[in-house]
Amino acid sequence: MTRGKYLKCLPLVILAVAGLFIAIGVTRGEVEAVLEKAVNICLECIGIG
Repeated sequence: MTRGKYLKCLPLVILAVAGLFIAIGVTRGEVEAVLEKAVNICLECIGIG
């Protein structure tokens, strides 16, 4: 493959790796932790938390 073909494939590879990391995080239960932290930050920003 030429360098140009590698550069055209790079976004797909990055997207696949990102999807893999998201899937790993979901299976580990990280969604709840991230949501909890986001809610705390939002409440602190508006002065309730």
